[in-house]
Amino acid sequence: MFLDAFDIYLAGGVLGAVLKEGWSTLELNATFVSATFVGMTIGAWFAGILGDRYGRRFTYQINLAIFGLASLVAAFAPNMTWLIACRFVIGIGLGAEIVVGYATLTEFVPASSRGRWIGLLAVITNFALFASSIIGLWVIPTFGWRYMFGIVGVLAMVIWVMRKSMPESPRWLAENGLTEEAEQVLRAIETEASKKGPLPPVTEIARDTSPAGSVWKLFLPPFLSRTLLGCLLHVVVGFSLYGFIGWLPTFLIKGGHSVVSSLEFTTLMSLGGPIGSFIGLLLADRIGRKASIIGSSLVAAALGFIYPFMGDGAGLIVVGFCLVSVIYVMLATGFAMHVPELFPTKYRLRGTAISATAGRIATAIVQFVVVAIFAWKGLFGVLATLAGILVFQAVIFLIFGFETKGRGLEDVGNVDADDRVTAQTTARVSA
Repeated sequence: MFLDAFDIYLAGGVLGAVLKEGWSTLELNATFVSATFVGMTIGAWFAGILGDRYGRRFTYQINLAIFGLASLVAAFAPNMTWLIACRFVIGIGLGAEIVVGYATLTEFVPASSRGRWIGLLAVITNFALFASSIIGLWVIPTFGWRYMFGIVGVLAMVIWVMRKSMPESPRWLAENGLTEEAEQVLRAIETEASKKGPLPPVTEIARDTSPAGSVWKLFLPPFLSRTLLGCLLHVVVGFSLYGFIGWLPTFLIKGGHSVVSSLEFTTLMSLGGPIGSFIGLLLADRIGRKASIIGSSLVAAALGFIYPFMGDGAGLIVVGFCLVSVIYVMLATGFAMHVPELFPTKYRLRGTAISATAGRIATAIVQFVVVAIFAWKGLFGVLATLAGILVFQAVIFLIFGFETKGRGLEDVGNVDADDRVTAQTTARVSA
């Protein structure tokens, strides 16, 4: 997940560099970013279908190979057209990774600490924002932007080999009738966990055993409201990350800063990624997901209005850092934690994929919208738009959102209470 995010975030520094070299234009840069998210849209959709059909581990390995190999090819791109084509393929792997990663961990951890574990994964993942910025600050001026893609490609192949031993989700195995395999995974987990003390008692939990329908069932009641909430979170997070943070180096260069200066600014502000995710980790199991999403949306909207008036210097960096941090609180508690919790196991990856697909489509389109708004009203126009979207999200979650803190996945995901049976295996997973 760290490497996936690193590959996404390196775009900001790379696009600033190719623009400065005359290798690209603002319009080509927008096409590059949009190609990324068109690929991520395709990857997210098929990850949901394949992940629910063939398992989480299978999908995990396929997507890593795609974006790792394509990154190696991108390092040798002869022109911007080739680089954009490579980025499209990279995007397919990146989109799949995001869908599978958070949802898979969600299925392994107990309800009482699920927020903390997903928050920890978000901290590690979003540390990539700072890592890509600090490495880009050294690599791009010293060796050139191509080495950024080379680093990702080589590390992806190493991790592809390491990750072959990852166990399959016992929830997915049990849901698909592979009881003995689920038992093997659970026995290994229980053996390890018992070394730290007695295991909690197993209680019977009601579970919906009706067969999974087609993906289109998620667009009908009782799932529709959850699907719309998940889509909204992905759209707003996508605009926040890639309609603002991803464009910051380019905005600063267009404002008169050098490549090195713009990278220095964004590197300092990018520390807000892991710090904001850590704050989300602390809040998720205390005040809950709903309150965290509403609060972070409103605070980010306020900071977005202030940011364009800060000028250069320390004030700009401090407010920018706070804005990035709050956006990542929203990402950790909403995008990473809440969306996978909205759907039952048999639909979890497809529901997450639909939400991610909506976010990717919106993000691909918004790149051209951001360029147009920036040309019309500058950075203030971009941030005013972002603030309006954040306020809208806060209002929607205030009215229609619901809390998942401390609730088992079977409890949260069981939207149809008419067809329930007890499931001993699922109970053990929750315990």
